[in-house]
Amino acid sequence: MKKIFFSIGFLIFGLSIHSQIIYEEFNSEKLEETRRLKIQLPRNYDSNTEKVYPIVIVLDADYLFEPVAGNVDYFSYWEDMPESIVVGVMQGEKRYDDCEYDEDNFLPANKGADFFEFIGLELLPHIDMNYRTAKFVIGVGHDYTANFLNYYLYKEPPLFNGYIILSPDLAPDSAKRMSGRIPAIETQLFYYLATGTDDIKGLLEGTEELNNTLSAIKSDTFKYYYNNFEKATHYSLVGRGIPNALEKIFAVYRPISKQEYSEVLLKLKTPISTYLTEKYDIIYNLFGITNPIRVNDYIATARASEKTKQWESLKIIAEMAKREYPDTVLGPYFLARYYEENGDPKKAMRTYQAGFDKEEVDFITIDMMLDKADKIKDDFGY
Repeated sequence: MKKIFFSIGFLIFGLSIHSQIIYEEFNSEKLEETRRLKIQLPRNYDSNTEKVYPIVIVLDADYLFEPVAGNVDYFSYWEDMPESIVVGVMQGEKRYDDCEYDEDNFLPANKGADFFEFIGLELLPHIDMNYRTAKFVIGVGHDYTANFLNYYLYKEPPLFNGYIILSPDLAPDSAKRMSGRIPAIETQLFYYLATGTDDIKGLLEGTEELNNTLSAIKSDTFKYYYNNFEKATHYSLVGRGIPNALEKIFAVYRPISKQEYSEVLLKLKTPISTYLTEKYDIIYNLFGITNPIRVNDYIATARASEKTKQWESLKIIAEMAKREYPDTVLGPYFLARYYEENGDPKKAMRTYQAGFDKEEVDFITIDMMLDKADKIKDDFGY
């Protein structure tokens, strides 16, 4: 069992199970040519046959794929984001033709129009058909390809749920157009924008202008994040932007942290049990993923319920944990605590004793359970 609050992120070497890398030659009718794809499947993809995964589409995969795929693998290993399928589109020098736009209306044109359709009408359907995918899709791009990703905002609904836009080489009028489009989008949208103080001057200025525009947008469905990294160049900002973007987009997915425990749970006026169930409802609604509630999150919310004397919440959380982890002491321990605090010591004693043959979790040991049962027995003469 993973322990609450004390997980430390060590770099892991020599693991027996790694993410799978697949190379595909994709024959595109839209482009009238073959494009090479590089695909990273999550660890245990083949054995978890019922599990579905969000998709991360990486343009400029010739140099962006590895930093994106490495961060996705690392973050998902520590449960800071869901395991995801990373799909890289190898472009090389073709990136300039792929991202071509009309000089009059600034929309994809010629090969750029074909590439636009290739992503939406060929690539994503191909990934959905051949892999187990969830409904959440992120696009990642840098300068020319970052600008190109913005065009998918104008589809209805937008093609991507999340946009990681790194130092975009913006088409004229981009900020103005986006300020009109984004408030009209009804689906949940995550948008991360990054530059650096040592970025290319024109790109830095354009990104700052776009940030000023996007920062002013008021919409419940638009989650916007921005970084201007100190001393970062056009290329070094990429290495800093990718983990920042993933951390922000998937903030709600992470296990309850010490900060969330102190600043949120202990200050809740509403039932803590409701906070727990709603957290996982949000994960499902956003990412299309059904996850069991983590042991970490049961412990955090149960302890917070004790601390704030929300005894009914503690009972609900204990009963949920008992159903979901029936072979552990998790449910019985907190249910016994509920009985203790609600004037039923005999039931508390028996519930503690019932955990003698179950698996220990974190600080909850069999000896602790039996000691608590013995103390009640001595105090009340049972």
